[in-house]
Amino acid sequence: MLFGLDGVEIGLIIVILCLFGGILSGFPVAFAIGGAAVISFGIIAALDSAGILVAQVIDTGSAAYDALIAQGIHPDTISHFRYPDLPTVATALFPQGWETAMDRNISFIVNRMNERVFAGQSIETLLAVLMFVLMGITLERSKIANDLLTTMARVFGPMPGGLAVSVVVVGAFLAASTGIVGATVVTMGLLSLPTMLRNKYSPELATGVIAASGTLGQIIPPSIIIVLLGTLAGDIYATAQETRAQLAGCPDALTYLGQAAVVSVGTLFQAAILPGVLLALLYAAYALVYALLNPSKAPPVVEAGARRGRKWAALTWFLAAPAGVIGLALLLEATGIAGSQDIAVSRYSNTAESASLRTNVPDQCKASMIALHGQSKWDRAVAQQQEIDAGGGRVEMHQLTDDELAAARAEKIAATPPVSGGVLLGFTFLALALVTARGVVPTARPAPLLIGGAGIVLGLLVDALFIGPLASPGTVLLWLALPVALVLYGCRYAVACLSRSDLLRVVFPPLVLIVAVLGSILGGITNPTPAAALGAGGALMLAAYRKLQEEHRTGKLILWASYAIVIMLLVGTNFDLRLGRESVPLEDWIAFFVAQGTYHFAMFGILHACWVLLRSGVLGPVVRETAKVTSMVFTILIGSQLLNLVVISFGGEHYIQQFLRSFDNELTVFLLVMLVLFILGFVLDFLEIIYIVIPIVGPVIYGGTFDPKWVTIMIAVNLQTSFLTPPFGFALFYLRGVAPKEVTTWHIYRGVAPFVVIQVIGLAILWFLPGIVTIVPNLLPNG
Repeated sequence: MLFGLDGVEIGLIIVILCLFGGILSGFPVAFAIGGAAVISFGIIAALDSAGILVAQVIDTGSAAYDALIAQGIHPDTISHFRYPDLPTVATALFPQGWETAMDRNISFIVNRMNERVFAGQSIETLLAVLMFVLMGITLERSKIANDLLTTMARVFGPMPGGLAVSVVVVGAFLAASTGIVGATVVTMGLLSLPTMLRNKYSPELATGVIAASGTLGQIIPPSIIIVLLGTLAGDIYATAQETRAQLAGCPDALTYLGQAAVVSVGTLFQAAILPGVLLALLYAAYALVYALLNPSKAPPVVEAGARRGRKWAALTWFLAAPAGVIGLALLLEATGIAGSQDIAVSRYSNTAESASLRTNVPDQCKASMIALHGQSKWDRAVAQQQEIDAGGGRVEMHQLTDDELAAARAEKIAATPPVSGGVLLGFTFLALALVTARGVVPTARPAPLLIGGAGIVLGLLVDALFIGPLASPGTVLLWLALPVALVLYGCRYAVACLSRSDLLRVVFPPLVLIVAVLGSILGGITNPTPAAALGAGGALMLAAYRKLQEEHRTGKLILWASYAIVIMLLVGTNFDLRLGRESVPLEDWIAFFVAQGTYHFAMFGILHACWVLLRSGVLGPVVRETAKVTSMVFTILIGSQLLNLVVISFGGEHYIQQFLRSFDNELTVFLLVMLVLFILGFVLDFLEIIYIVIPIVGPVIYGGTFDPKWVTIMIAVNLQTSFLTPPFGFALFYLRGVAPKEVTTWHIYRGVAPFVVIQVIGLAILWFLPGIVTIVPNLLPNG
């Protein structure tokens, strides 16, 4: 053995040295990774051919090995780390020669490129990366951050550390709308850093809060990190749990776990909401505490001529009235007056459902399932299966007769609440607009707002008294036409009032886009790719509208196209637009043509927005930047896949996984992996860590009892620190490039240090309170 090291260990050292050498060479990272793979494979192949590198593997023909097998120990759990006294034999790193290994690697990388990049199932999810990047860059070029920072500084400035808090708020807002770390840090650095320094803020606090807030886009959805991690985690988790089930003696993961081993990007978006908010709150809390302890380094800022509004009016219309509206809506839901009016009834009886666990399993699987689920759950599943077998088994499913079906439907109709939950939700949002408008302009004429409120009350009464669960969408539309007209009349006046508020005028348009994109994902309505396409189209229209306003030209066409998208979505979700049915009602024909018309008009609006951005010189840079970012992501994906194959070819992946599995404590393994990821974040970007490290350690950390959502979000939060940790934190480079001369690199390093500690504190909170991650996915439909 060379230097007393195993050949696999030397091979891993060569790969690591080539990787870091390529990255530090200054060559583009996307190509340095692939080059490191080729060079390291060539070096290892040459040393192997020369007989210098020798791998020590366990002698599977020895008596000691046979004794372990006789004890019932699974061969996959036997490793040199667990049983160091087992005899070993020397073998070449490439038993069939490096030529065979290279041929296998090339074939695999071509097939994997076809699966993941060109034609595979994951390509649809990866397309969301392109759409989210386009959405983010478009919104960044529309100068939304400029207006947000100016407005938020006026709102929070008068409080100690208010400018720092405003940067955190804007960072969180931009994270949910753009998610592009470089653009966010550069924009906030250019706009807010000079203002904070001019108002005698500490350079350390100013630079630290800007760099940290700019990285929130990596955890707050829609996050590119979560999209990329989700595509990997789904495959790794499913494969790892299948392996776990087989080691437990069960045929598959569904049998062993009692549920399918699935984790989706939409579910991860749901899981990331609260951790992202938690980090933003921790950043803001640090800024406030810093300002209280060091008032001279984060003084309050009050603009000259600023007017103080009436506190009681603000509390009434911005706090008490909205809280009352939301509370009333929740009360109607809680008392059963409003809720879902779904009357769908299955023609098959529930007696044919299967047991909660599969019970027809071998003895070893039975023991493993009892250890996992508990004796009581197993006994309950056995009793369920016996009851099913006594009733004829689950194959002979009982089909309801027409009379039974009618009786079941009548029973469900009688139990439906009088007010539809969807109608209540829509009227609640409109009511919030009405009361907020009153707060913005207290001297406004109350009559239009009262008419709108009367329309809401009338609409709820009409829905409760005259619209039943059997009413068709067309009938519902006719009954609610007058109340909706009254509400829209009031809302039109409310919008005019709301437009007088700088805060609402700046925040509302992108907020609507965020709600549309994230709401469709978090609510389980659609998956991330269509939602990302909606976000990209909306961002183009928003940017074009703002550009037309700057040119003092009308943007009514884009506004009407936006309304057309809303109408199209409402029609598509409330009417059956399938015309291939035997009988199509007239209202569905009308809805179909309305949907077609609004669709084509919306597309015309998007094309018009693209033309506006093209002639104004915005669309070209947006498209080029989007192509550059996405091509970098996909090139790193291909290069890192090649590097992984090199590690796999000489047994490096198996060696690392055996080392991790040698620890008996699952928490210890995960803590070790998290520590390694944190250290790697000092020198590697999150993309390299995702595509190089996670595929190697993933089968171990996803193959245990931990919730995959929690594991993935913990990794995502950990990777977020890679933007802040010197010397290669990307956020530090972005900020250094736009910071004034009086701000030194040492200022930036000292400024981000507390926020790195906050990141670690956030990880500790999620470690001890995993419910922060899992509560939202448990409450919402799976995405």
